[in-house]
Amino acid sequence: MRENPFKYIDKPLKPVPEELKSKVMNDVALAKLFMELARLFSFDLAKVIELTMAKRNDTNHKN
Repeated sequence: MRENPFKYIDKPLKPVPEELKSKVMNDVALAKLFMELARLFSFDLAKVIELTMAKRNDTNHKN
């Protein structure tokens, strides 16, 4: 049977080597960059549908 990882939650933190901390922080920054780039080059489909419907309603009411 596996050990319960939650039993260590209330224990004091152990020191982490600086090179490991630096690597983790760089990985987090890289992941954040990829998420921001993906957001720049992707569509917000809900917003596209909302704008399309609004434009259709505007043109239908003008005619």
